[in-house]
Parts: sequence; C-alpha cells; structure tokens
Amino acid sequence: MARLRPGPVARLIGGLLLAAVASATAAAAELRPAPGDDLQAVLAAAAPGDVVRLGAGRYRGPVTIDRPLALAGVEGTLLEGDGKGSVITITASDVTVTGLTITGSGLDLPAMDSAVLVRRSARHAVIRGNRLENNLFGVYLHGAAGSLVVDNTIVGRRDLRLSEAGNGVSIWNAPGAEVVGNDIRYGRDGIFVTTSKRNVFRDNRFADLRFAIHYMYTQDSRIVGNRSHGNHAAWALMYSDRLEIRDNVSEGDRDHGLLMNYVNDSTVTGNVVLNSAGKCLFIYNAHRNRIEGNRFQGCPIGIHFTAGSERNAVSGNAFVGNRTQVKYVGTRTVEWSHDGRGNYWSDNAAFDLNGDGIADRAYRPNDIADDILWRYPLAKLLLNSPAITALRFAQSRLPALLPGGVVDSAPLMAPPATGGPHS
Repeated sequence: MARLRPGPVARLIGGLLLAAVASATAAAAELRPAPGDDLQAVLAAAAPGDVVRLGAGRYRGPVTIDRPLALAGVEGTLLEGDGKGSVITITASDVTVTGLTITGSGLDLPAMDSAVLVRRSARHAVIRGNRLENNLFGVYLHGAAGSLVVDNTIVGRRDLRLSEAGNGVSIWNAPGAEVVGNDIRYGRDGIFVTTSKRNVFRDNRFADLRFAIHYMYTQDSRIVGNRSHGNHAAWALMYSDRLEIRDNVSEGDRDHGLLMNYVNDSTVTGNVVLNSAGKCLFIYNAHRNRIEGNRFQGCPIGIHFTAGSERNAVSGNAFVGNRTQVKYVGTRTVEWSHDGRGNYWSDNAAFDLNGDGIADRAYRPNDIADDILWRYPLAKLLLNSPAITALRFAQSRLPALLPGGVVDSAPLMAPPATGGPHS
C-alpha cells in the first residue's frame, strides 16, 4: 500500500512543533563561567531563556543584561563593580537576578548608580534573594513595570551624608511593582517611590534610615505588614491617594511613626506606633481618610492634626500613654467617633454605668488649659495648681467656654485589638 505523504499544512504544523521543542531545549541551557572569566562576554553569548550560573568566588562587573535570562549565584558568589556606574544594568524584560552578593556601584545620584538598575524597557524583572552591600542605590526600578524585589538584604553606605546617599529600593513610574520581604538598613530611604501606581510594599524590615517608606505622587497602592525601628520616620506618605496602610509596626522611630501630607481617600488600619520620640501620627492637609483600629502609644504627641484636614473618620483607635494625646491646630469642632463608637484614651477617667463599653461622657482631649499650655509652655508649672483645676471645673459647667477641637462622643472603655504585637 502506498505511503501517504503529509500535506503542506501538516508539514507546517510539524515544523512549528519541532521549532518549539528546539526553542524550549535551547531555553534550558545553563552556562557556568569561572570567576576569572569575562562575565559580560558570557552574558552577550547567552540565548534568551538561558541560566548563567555563577559558583562561589569573585566576578567582575559592571555588566549589562539585554536579553531575558537568569543570572544566579550560590553562597559565596560575589559580583563586584569598579566603583563607576551600576554593577548590573538590566534593559530586557523577564530577567531574574538571584543568589548574588553585589557591591561596588558608583556614587552618581543623577545617574542612578545602583547594585541593580532596571531600565524602563525591562518589564517583569525579578530581583530575589541577593545581598546588596555598600552601593549608592540597592535596586532602582526606573519605569520597570511589574517587577519584583523579594527577600533581599540591602545594606547601604554609612560613609555618606544623608543628602549624598541613595535609597534601598527606588521606584519611578513602575506600575504593579512589588517590594516584599526585604531587610533594608542604612542610606537615605528604605523604599522611595514617586509617580507610580498599584505598588505593593509588604513584610519588609527597616532600620537606621531617614524614612522607612517614602511615598510621593503614588496612587492605589498598599503598605502592609512592614516593620520600622530606629528611623527618623517610618511611613512618610505625601501627595498620594487611595492608599491602604495596614498592620505595620513602627517602634522607636525618632520623629514620626506615620506622616500623612496631602494624602486623601486612604485607609489606615491595624497599625501600631510605639515610643516615637516625636509624634505617633502627623496629619497635614489630608482629607477623607479612614483611620481605624490603630494603636498609638508612648509618644510625646499621639496625633498632631492640622492644616484644615477634613472629613476624616477616626474611630476604634487606642491612644495609650502619650504625653499629649491630641494636638489639634484649628478652631472648628471635629467629631472623632463613627456609628456610635469612638476611641480609647488612656487618660480618660470615665465611667460606664450601663456596661456597654462606651464611656458615659464625651472626651475632649483639648480644652482651654491645653491651649494655654501650648501657647505658654512655662505654664506647665501650674498644671496641678488650684487655678488650672478651677478653670477646668468652670469649663465643664459652662460649655460656651469650650474651644473648638476634637470631641469623642463615644469614647471606648478598653483598648480595641490591633494588627500589631499588642493585639
């Protein structure tokens, strides 16, 4: 019987399948240069999809990756730059850099000298499990949408003034980029993001920085489960809208735990700020935010609320042991309870005769005596004097004497649970 010959369509399909198999086989190639080899030449000879695997030892940078591949190391793999430019520059999409110790970037701030610089053309980069040490910037996502920076240790330079230092992770116009599970220490800011959207910063740890996370002009983004200790400020959020700030912890930060400057339509919930040397929370010209279920404890000022911030819902928070619970700069009366539930105030000597968990009288953290003390700090010498006691008694009997300020009409008798360690 005559053998049937495949038609042109079948031959075309068969050829495409063979090409796909050959391509997949080629993509699985693994290159293993030795420490003395020219790493840039190896990367230039690699095919898309190759894995360039580095063993223990010292490799020389800088290098540029201009095709989709993986650059992987093991414990003891060191990639060292020559002190000029970025150690790794990525210009192609779908590149992975993992398992390396990277050091030796330049010090040119405008040039964005980094351990790993990911250019705008390089979407979906993955920078995972590296140690980036003594570089100007750790990772710079310059327009690299959809990229991931995961489980890295980033140690910035300690020999530079703050104005000369770079950030652990910098992001400019990189929609969908995520920074997750990193340890970041020293330098200017842990994460600095500007002119971006849909970013997620989750489960990172920050120490010895200016700001742990610094937002500028970034929308529809999330800050979840991060930890900040010993920085000037933990979460410095500016000119940004529709943020979710949830379950973060700031402990022992020097100036602010959380700063909201021109932040609107955002949710701040489940956060803990402990023992800041300045303000637990500073709100400046921020509107329509929901601040609920947070714990602000042990700060000189629990919350500083100013510059006409309006239509913010503040309820279910715990203000514990702050020297001044609220510093309100304004003349209007602002209600801080929602749906019959206010906040817990550790200095509120209140009664709850019906046992519903709500104090029987409204709480006013700012009265005439507080106003006098802000204007004339030396008046603190009279804080327990008969004159101040008489003033507060008269104010309680004559409501017309009460200044504008914060009123909590349904203060809680016990602190609510929060997302931090004091839940």
